[in-house]
Amino acid sequence: MKGLWGRISNREAVEAAGGVGCAPSSQGVGGRRRLDRWAARLLFLLSAPAVVLVVAMVAALLIRAWPILQLKPAWVLLSGQTWRPMQKEFGLYPFIAGTLWVTAAAMLLAVPPSLLSAIYLAEYARPPLRAAMKPLLDLLAGIPSVIYGVWGMLTIVPWVQASVAPALGRRLGFLPLFAVHNPTGFSVLAGSIVLAVMVTPVIIPVAAEVLRAVPDGLREASLAMGATRWQTFKHAVLPQALPGIIASIVLGFSRAFGETMAVLMVVGNVAQVPRSVFDPAYPLTALIANNYGEMLSIPLYDAALLGAALVLLLVVLVFNILSRLILRRVAGRPIG
Repeated sequence: MKGLWGRISNREAVEAAGGVGCAPSSQGVGGRRRLDRWAARLLFLLSAPAVVLVVAMVAALLIRAWPILQLKPAWVLLSGQTWRPMQKEFGLYPFIAGTLWVTAAAMLLAVPPSLLSAIYLAEYARPPLRAAMKPLLDLLAGIPSVIYGVWGMLTIVPWVQASVAPALGRRLGFLPLFAVHNPTGFSVLAGSIVLAVMVTPVIIPVAAEVLRAVPDGLREASLAMGATRWQTFKHAVLPQALPGIIASIVLGFSRAFGETMAVLMVVGNVAQVPRSVFDPAYPLTALIANNYGEMLSIPLYDAALLGAALVLLLVVLVFNILSRLILRRVAGRPIG
């Protein structure tokens, strides 16, 4: 009894002193809740400028492009195929088509090797190799785009002109996609190869980090059940990492879609709708970069170029919104 009363009195003393073992007071809980509310408000205030900035950019471009929208409806501008500013003909369709051609070809070239490289670095590579590749990928991602453009002009364009176009033209020239109408080498294919090299160091690190973030317990449980490493990756790791992998592809797409200098230097800059990967193109980014500075004195020309910038921004926004919806759908899907 004496030992029991001693333990009880010791516990009462600890509770009276506010030490370990005492129940949290309602005042302390209320203080933490108020702190959480203030922290949430502060984080909202810090993140709100990003949303406001996007809205302000859309509004500013819309205001500056309004004169051309008053002259011609948006659908006429987007579907028109003639670009003659002095005759007030501002068809943006060839530039939109050129942007989509170059970006789609670049992603087709970049995504498969990027994902395979990320899988190797995350699942199979030894730690020393993984540690050596990370700064190399960061270096490639930090190279200015004009350097990639010069490299493309000196290397990729002559290679496409002398080797790729003749070889594919002989073997696959009967397909419209590979028909050779342009012997110069400045083409959709040259631009897409340069863009693919540029977005590869953007996709690989993000995808590899996402794969490495999957708990090792899933891998160990799968291997303990007798699965191979590839089966473990396919059925245990990939379903968990799929939203992050999609996010890395979206990030690479945004980089490719908005790239200017490298594409401008190798794609040919001919205002036409490409029919083949060997045809020249004229993306929206190159149109704005080539003409905006010297055409400010022509009101409708200025409005048309800013309308092209608005189209570019809206396409990127729509694609990112759709990708977020896909990510939510994939993330909410049960694993199995």
